[in-house]
Amino acid sequence: MIDEYVARYGRRLFGLCMTLCRNRIEAEDLYQETWLKVLSHIHQFHEAEDFEPWLTKICVNTYRNILRRLKISPFADFSSDEEKRVLIESVPARETDHTALYDAVDRLPEKLRVTVILFYFRDMDLAQTAKALGIPVGTVKSRLNHARKLLKEVLQDEGF
Repeated sequence: MIDEYVARYGRRLFGLCMTLCRNRIEAEDLYQETWLKVLSHIHQFHEAEDFEPWLTKICVNTYRNILRRLKISPFADFSSDEEKRVLIESVPARETDHTALYDAVDRLPEKLRVTVILFYFRDMDLAQTAKALGIPVGTVKSRLNHARKLLKEVLQDEGF
């Protein structure tokens, strides 16, 4: 059963891990940690629900726990051009002419950045994003609105 989930959702999950971590090694660790948590909590999954939002929530919570445990900043710069190239290639929606936008998204506060990633890059709707983050739909709307304002300011300041 879990093999079917890995085959179906594994690639998208790894893309999310790369987007969150911005480092291939850390993304691989997050990916593995997420699947381990899925295995240990699969009994809590209800077949009537969609699997992907449940999986995404586990991944995002695992990412947050890792950040807390390591006490590192989620806003660290890419440590190499290679890591940035791998990230850009791992997110299908990212095009080279939108680099300034994606760089601006990378600089958003964590709560806003994760919300934007799930809603825009992972194509989740408001309800799925809210469920994955464990917050009300209104909070998702508020975060997206705040993020759009910040992005608009940053991009205007940079001449875009």
